[in-house]
Amino acid sequence: MDIRIRTAEPSEYAALGELTARAYLDDGLLDYGESDPYLPVLKDVAARAAAAEVLVAVAGDRVVGGVTFVPSGGPVADIARPGEAEIRALAVVPDARGRGAGEALVRTCLERARSTEGCTAVVLSSQRSMHAAHRLYERLGFVRTPERDWNPVPHLDDITLLTYQLTL
Repeated sequence: MDIRIRTAEPSEYAALGELTARAYLDDGLLDYGESDPYLPVLKDVAARAAAAEVLVAVAGDRVVGGVTFVPSGGPVADIARPGEAEIRALAVVPDARGRGAGEALVRTCLERARSTEGCTAVVLSSQRSMHAAHRLYERLGFVRTPERDWNPVPHLDDITLLTYQLTL
């Protein structure tokens, strides 16, 4: 599959938001399904794009995936510390999975981080059940940082996000 990575265009935000939401819903990653409070956040690509860089994977003329690259903290960063970039909301449509779209998106984030002055590491959070993503991250050199694992919904004990870091 010939994949191109580029910055998302505003005309693509709604479709990318739906793609991302659908990926999380269909993979069973939202505990409350269509009522999950994180669903509107996933759909709001415009908000992420206002505070970070949203990238898309394109095959032919079709957007098949997306990711948010946060170069240096800010309102859409969850765990980045000073000098760290963060990857958020990686999603790929089912028929493009295993064909390089997710890897190309993550590699592009790493290239962006390497070209960001003062950036020494890239961090991300992942749900326990995202095994294919974990394999991708580890293959690219990310290591688990269990001391940084966290719960985005503190009043629910059973939600812990795993964290990864790649030192540049």
